[in-house]
Amino acid sequence: MTNDLRAAVVLLGALALLTGIVYPLAVTGIAQVVFPSAASGSLLVVDGRARGSSLIGQAFSAPGYFWSRPSATSPVPYNAAASAGSNLGPTNPALVAAVQERVAALRAADPGLTGPIPVDLVTASASGLDPDISPAAALVQVPRVARARGLREELLRQLVRTHIESRAFGFVGEPRVNVLALNLALDRLRP
Repeated sequence: MTNDLRAAVVLLGALALLTGIVYPLAVTGIAQVVFPSAASGSLLVVDGRARGSSLIGQAFSAPGYFWSRPSATSPVPYNAAASAGSNLGPTNPALVAAVQERVAALRAADPGLTGPIPVDLVTASASGLDPDISPAAALVQVPRVARARGLREELLRQLVRTHIESRAFGFVGEPRVNVLALNLALDRLRP
């Protein structure tokens, strides 16, 4: 029985060492060599300072910035530790009220916005962390951002066009604009 116990303890120690230390270090090392940006969190760095991850959205509410897709995480928006959608169905009165409130906020921020508003500006994603919006959602915000920053609209439209990411592998997903990357580029512009 002592031999069995000793063998079990040695095996437990060896497996703990292998799966708890050796394997994670090996996978991390390989990832750092093969995919260094992704392995480090896909951070967007400006002037040596991390400004955020390209994979997690951030809340922007100032008129001089492009606004992100709404987040359903709590207690704060874009809380990566609480990734979740709102779980409200399309006929739920709470979702309808939230969408109407978001539409009203967009129209109040830009009284010239009279046309349709892209759905991704008024509904949260399934994860509540989506860092991207559609090109249409970015372009509809151009007049507000241009007025707030004193820039020409055509300059901002061109900036949006240069930040449109195409479909992955040419067929997966939809074209998109990373809001944090767009706003960082916007901050580099001078009127």
